[in-house]
Amino acid sequence: MQQDLRQKPLLPSDQQHLYEVWGDTIDARHLALSIGIGAVVSLGAYFAAQHLLHYLVESAQMARAYAMLIGILGCLAGGAISAKLFAPKRDVQENVADQRFREQVVADLLKEYGSLGRLEDVSAEVIAELRELQLYDLFREAQAREENLPATSAPVLTPSLSGGRG
Repeated sequence: MQQDLRQKPLLPSDQQHLYEVWGDTIDARHLALSIGIGAVVSLGAYFAAQHLLHYLVESAQMARAYAMLIGILGCLAGGAISAKLFAPKRDVQENVADQRFREQVVADLLKEYGSLGRLEDVSAEVIAELRELQLYDLFREAQAREENLPATSAPVLTPSLSGGRG
């Protein structure tokens, strides 16, 4: 059974409750409910533990300390409950890079470094990543163009019988 991870689009009336907090998009109503859930669960756990531990632990200070620890665990439980109840409001958009832009970047790399190397010398993990990013064919074509360039672009050195002295 496969879950559908897509989220339903937000209506304009829903968007008026959205705010950005710490770099994340939140719904103010859900935030308020989450705070309430966290308070009820954590305080409920604290007071219940304090009441029960009062009879189980001899020291009242130790009972309060353990109750606070259980209250902190209640905070985590409240967060988990809120995360389960309220889906994220993120709107993830993937942009596909322009092929001409990619080719220009490879041309700039060739100008700057002279050679990109050979794909045959690269590890299988890098090849897999290049294929995943849809860059493998681009680098393969750049390598083929580089290998077909005439060797006249490099300076030709001619030996001298005088050892370079004139």
